Amino acid sequence: MLLSELLEQIKERVSVRSIFENDVDLTGICPDSSRVKPGNLYIAIEGLHVDGHSFIGEAKKRGASAFAVSSKALAEGRVEEKSLPLLIADDTRALSAHLFAAWYGNPQKQMKIVGVTGTNGKTSVTTLVREMLSRAEIPSGLIGTAGCLSPKGKIEIQPSDPNANMTTPDPEELYQILRVMADAGARVAVMEVTSHALALRKTDPIDFEVAVFTNLTEDHLDLHQNMENYFAAKARLFEKCRLAVINYDDRYGRILADNIKIPRKLCSMEGRETDCAAEDVHLRADGGLEYKLTSRDLRLRVRSQLCGGFNVMNTMQAAVTAKALGASVNTIKDTLSHFSGIKGRLERLKIYGKSDFSVYIDYAHTPDALENLLRTARTFVKKDQRIVLLFGCGGDRERQKRPVMGKIAVDMADFVIITSDNSRSERTADIIEDILSGIVDRDGAAYTVIESRKAAIEYAIKNARRGDVILLAGKGHEEYEIDEKGKSPFSERDLVKEFVEKYY
Repeated sequence: MLLSELLEQIKERVSVRSIFENDVDLTGICPDSSRVKPGNLYIAIEGLHVDGHSFIGEAKKRGASAFAVSSKALAEGRVEEKSLPLLIADDTRALSAHLFAAWYGNPQKQMKIVGVTGTNGKTSVTTLVREMLSRAEIPSGLIGTAGCLSPKGKIEIQPSDPNANMTTPDPEELYQILRVMADAGARVAVMEVTSHALALRKTDPIDFEVAVFTNLTEDHLDLHQNMENYFAAKARLFEKCRLAVINYDDRYGRILADNIKIPRKLCSMEGRETDCAAEDVHLRADGGLEYKLTSRDLRLRVRSQLCGGFNVMNTMQAAVTAKALGASVNTIKDTLSHFSGIKGRLERLKIYGKSDFSVYIDYAHTPDALENLLRTARTFVKKDQRIVLLFGCGGDRERQKRPVMGKIAVDMADFVIITSDNSRSERTADIIEDILSGIVDRDGAAYTVIESRKAAIEYAIKNARRGDVILLAGKGHEEYEIDEKGKSPFSERDLVKEFVEKYY
């Protein structure tokens, strides 16, 4: 694609000026100087730790034929004037998203896009919405924590950064994924949208058909510094959408609803006056749930195999969203009654042999999610059964939540195994000490510390008592562990199977 053609496609969406005499036939776009190929447009991004403008020289040596830089870097002399052709923008992150979208033919314009944001519940809501659309024979795609799907199946695209969190992929992958979906005939793309993605402008080219706000609890403050900034990042999703579906029981949801002008559907399960309400809620002893969903255009008795009070809001928001996209009431009701669960979300593992206990895997990695997990488990655990919780906290992430999670664990579980969970560059022992600082009575609390997560899982299985409910929290769908050496394969499902076969 010619550089001039690329500029023509983005000029109405992002402010950019250019300096070049002769047009350039580009071979690709690359934001990483170490991966630049001859003929590429190199995008210099001022990152959280490294300034891409420092590597323009390296990109040039590798054959870059054009450069995108920030106006600030140019004014400060961090860009050589002879590095031509130049694209200049105030924010090269936003420019990057628009460039990749244009490079892949703006696939986001060929589909209706649903964005789901919030601290917890994103994966559940997106998965349910996509399932409802599929049952309604509306071709759709999915982008989120558990992977990416097109109407034709799983999308396999390797991330440029192997350690990257792919919940909302970087623009380099995101618009390629959307291209695959559009080419596969998708009419709707349902995606999780993280606060990181919004703050780092990954989704700037997208005009969302529906935006869903699930909730907001303390998380990601390593990036946002405080809850106000965290909320402001989430709220950006609602600046460019046609319909908002908001959890009105959440305090931040009410603030959001009061400050947006677009059409909205407010959801409540706590009796607030809203457009959509969950009434007569019943959490069944078998772990399922039932309630009456009422709104102006949607009335049905929901019966779901999903357990936990939090799934009342998840299922309600998914139903409201799917209805807005064309799914019928019968399709929504049928989906909710047959949907059995999501990988890594209170997922019960199949244990064969003589074992007489149960093991669940869940992604809970924030204080609110951990509390919800334990509260839900308590609803189906009998008086003579124990809840055994195994968990850790991620490294290089907000330390302040670690003692909070430690306190929740010992207060709500019957026995706790504190271990590692993606320690990254931190020492596991230091992370665990932060967790332990939240336990007031260390001598009286029922817990043990086992740094190795593999050894901790073996301990839990080997020492399981009759009727125990073992909760492996934190990793959920993840099939890897990240430490100072990088990412390596790690399957809790395989380990549980191995240790059950070994001891029973």
